[in-house]
Parts: sequence; C-alpha cells; structure tokens
Amino acid sequence: MTSEIRSMPQITLGGERLSRLILGANTINAGSHLSRFVNEQMRAYFDEAQVQALLAACGAQGINTWQAGPANLEQLRRYREGGGEVHFISLAAEAYNGPEIVETLSQAGTLGVAHHGEVTDMLFKRGEIDSIVPFLQKIRDAGMQVGISTHMPAVVDYVESKGWDVDFYMTCVYERHRTREELKALLGYVPLPVREVYLEEDPPRMYAAIQATERTCLAFKILAAGRLCDKQEAAEAAFKATLTAIKPQDGVIVGIYPRFEDQVSLDADYVRRYSAPETR
Repeated sequence: MTSEIRSMPQITLGGERLSRLILGANTINAGSHLSRFVNEQMRAYFDEAQVQALLAACGAQGINTWQAGPANLEQLRRYREGGGEVHFISLAAEAYNGPEIVETLSQAGTLGVAHHGEVTDMLFKRGEIDSIVPFLQKIRDAGMQVGISTHMPAVVDYVESKGWDVDFYMTCVYERHRTREELKALLGYVPLPVREVYLEEDPPRMYAAIQATERTCLAFKILAAGRLCDKQEAAEAAFKATLTAIKPQDGVIVGIYPRFEDQVSLDADYVRRYSAPETR
C-alpha cells in the first residue's frame, strides 16, 4: 500500500468524510449490463488479487468509499485486515439477502445500507413500496445510515412527499428497466434489448429529482453502464454533466475496469476537475 494519497473532493454522510467519487462493484461482480460475454471477461479478470489491487489503487487516489453488496464482504474484510481503510456502503433487500442481512452488514462495519433499487422499483410499480419501511427502520435501529436505491425519479419524489426517515438516495441517472409497454408508449416502438435501453433524455429527469431533495444523493450509471466509455471525451463529458448538475453534497458511484487503461486515475481526475470548490 502506498503512503502517498492524492487529495479528492469529499462529501459528508453520517458524520464521515467520503470521497465524492465512490467505487462501484458491478465490474468486480461481473455485472456489465452489456452482454454475457463482457460479464465473463470481467469475471476472469477480477480474481482476488485484482480486487485487492483495485481497492489499493483507489485508496492511493483518495477514493475512500466502496459501494458494493453482501457478496463483497469477504473482499472488504481482507482489504481492511491488510491495512486498507475504506468506508463501505451496501445494497441489500430481504427479498434478495434474507432477514439477517442488516445485522450481518452492521457487524461488518458498514456505514450505510440502501434498499436495493431493483426491488424498490418493482414494488413502486406495484403500488407496494410502503412495504420497505420496516426494513429501513431495521437499518436505522442498527445504527447505520439509511438509504434507498432507485432508477426512477418518481421514487425519490414519492419518498420526499411522504417524509420518510432516510439519509441518502442512490439515484441511477438512466431509467434502464422500462417494460415493453412503457417503451412503446414513450418511443412509439420497442428497441432491443428491451431491459437495457439508455435514453439521452433520462439524466436531466433524475438530476431534477436530485436537486429537489436536501438529502445526499449518490448518482450511479453516469457512464450508461460503459456505453459512454469508448472515447475518453464522452466519458469526461458524462462526468462533467453529472457533477455540474447534482448538488455539492452529492457523489457519484462508478464501476471501474482497469484492464486496458488506468480508469482509476482518469475518473479521479475528472471528479477533481469538475467538482465545486466547496467539496475540496
């Protein structure tokens, strides 16, 4: 581990200072949202040594926060036991992880837990989102920061209107899981693949929801799950657009796949370049 750590713009959550750039885990967990072929390449690349190397490289750039899930707790433990210091924010839902998951995450030294966005949005579309309130209370009772993850601006608007006891949102800037019927009504046709449609018009909708809440928001999929990574100009433009649209107290979660280029340094530099002075 290097002793020289570069400065990084920061935000505050639960009294802790977090890097405004937060490492995501989809690449580590072979969830590319591109194709099963890319998933397999990521799975082959990210053995335990590569995961630990990525966490260390992030630490050297001042990226002191990792957003992942229960499946990554063993990697987190190894990193910390090796001297690494990192805040951990987890996604979880009892539907995915079972009734003991809040206790498990608390014992692992998790700073905050966000109710898993896929489940959040499914329940919202069914008119059943209020059913997650007891889970959020479990997080609060365990002494962790309470969050809700979503891909839908309407979810943020709904929770705000209800005044729920939450500390932060994880906000996907693309509403990528519209149904065939929703896409047909919006576009007049159904593009393929149906579950992974990313529209240029989506980010401004989520930015508006982020601006409308006083709570901290962690924007994710700002690179459209890698679709904006072919050219660095497009990646930089996405960082600039997001960081200038969200509030100074908000952060971004970005998955990193450093196999072909030093994405850790590139992404860190974009966050330094386009963050407001008050985050420094």
